[in-house]
Amino acid sequence: MKKNKEKTPRKGISIGWKLILYFFGFTAVAVLVTWIFQVILLNTFFESSKRRELLSATKELAETISSETLSERARMLSQKGDMSILIYQIDDDGSTEVVNAGGIGREGFLTLSQAQIQDYRSKASKNGGSYVWESERSDTDPFESAAIEEGAGGRKRENRQLQCVTNLVDENGNSYLLYISTGLLPLSATVSTLKTQFFWIGGILLFCSLITVIFLYRRISKPLIRMNDSAKELAKGNYNVDFSGDGYRETRELGDTLNYAAHELSKSDQLQKELLANISHDLRTPLTMIRGYGEVMRDLPGENTPENMQVIIDETTRLSDLVNDLLDLSKLQSGVLAPNMQTFDLSELLTSVLARYETLTGHMGYKILLDHTESALISADAGMIQQVLYNLINNAINYTGEDQTVRVSLQNEGKTVRVSVTDTGVGIPKEEIENIWNRYYKIDKVHKRAAVGTGLGLSIVKNVLDLHHAAYGVNSTPGKGSTFWFELPVENREETKAE
Repeated sequence: MKKNKEKTPRKGISIGWKLILYFFGFTAVAVLVTWIFQVILLNTFFESSKRRELLSATKELAETISSETLSERARMLSQKGDMSILIYQIDDDGSTEVVNAGGIGREGFLTLSQAQIQDYRSKASKNGGSYVWESERSDTDPFESAAIEEGAGGRKRENRQLQCVTNLVDENGNSYLLYISTGLLPLSATVSTLKTQFFWIGGILLFCSLITVIFLYRRISKPLIRMNDSAKELAKGNYNVDFSGDGYRETRELGDTLNYAAHELSKSDQLQKELLANISHDLRTPLTMIRGYGEVMRDLPGENTPENMQVIIDETTRLSDLVNDLLDLSKLQSGVLAPNMQTFDLSELLTSVLARYETLTGHMGYKILLDHTESALISADAGMIQQVLYNLINNAINYTGEDQTVRVSLQNEGKTVRVSVTDTGVGIPKEEIENIWNRYYKIDKVHKRAAVGTGLGLSIVKNVLDLHHAAYGVNSTPGKGSTFWFELPVENREETKAE
């Protein structure tokens, strides 16, 4: 025979380790991305920036080539971008230097030979009017340089420059050659410094991440561990556990929700125990009487009387009613029973229901007073509404006061009709009102065998009225009695006739 084994909790990574992994991963990615952009791609970004500056200066000088402020503008751009700028006017006799501006810290000004000018003009013409290239500058002659192919790999050169030549024509048809060069400073020292800094920055960030994780672990994980321990106690049936505690807002809200759930589970467990106790009592009493009367009729001559047989029949009927009510309530709560909607006069239905209480009013001293106005047509399930009326009246009879008076009222309020059933009993405390619709709920906690009904009436009433989307409730004053009521919409007479 197989033994039931307790389900072993699934093991996994704790929230503390997950936080450590997440924070370390985030820090590593942040450092890596910064490393790539600030160290590996530093030269690329720097060269791209210098190229944009050079092309921008070329465009600006091209726009002011025939302006009187050309020289001043060239000197300003040269100082701002640390560039050497040469402009030559080209004519049939050769070339004439127009502008010669050197950048900050440059020793003297550069000049181009006639051969270089012709060579540069030719290169610019072949490339659409402008030619840009990168070269390694000679220590003796800046213009004696070897071009570096763009995108070429290998060792980074330490003495590089970026050069641009452009053929220009002013509005008068004069031709010019614009030459601009700028140095590409060696960044190896800067990169080396950044590498050292990033080792320290990465270590400090990882250490800070560890401290942050420890703090968050204490703030998040500890309350959850405590709640987990409390949940285990709750599963064992200890409803006095406390889930509240410190932590973030979500943790506190979770604790409050779990405390509420534990309280509701405690109430549900208590109601279940009372339900079993009360049903057992209601089943045991008629069964005991049936058995007792049956044994008397069997063992004692002359006890087989109609009166004793009637007792057995009455108790059997009570048992049957109890079982039927339990089945009806189960069907209502499971959604098996659906209302069969039809139009009928609620006033007539109420009058026919009260007519069946003549035995109680005539022989047992109960007084059922009816107060109703004109007829009220409603659309509902007549059988279910009749059951609601029976259960509310039975409940009032069981709990009315010593005057044994029950008042039933039907008020047609135009758009709705309101039915009220009032007793003169002990009333219901305010904190107990929301529980009275539960099965077998007892206010006084002392089980009393109902004079009529099975004790499930209010639960059936609630479920039937919920199916009809009806408004219902109870108004009660302790010591003076209670009034149970419900409202249903009234059908329009003209629309009903037209149909």
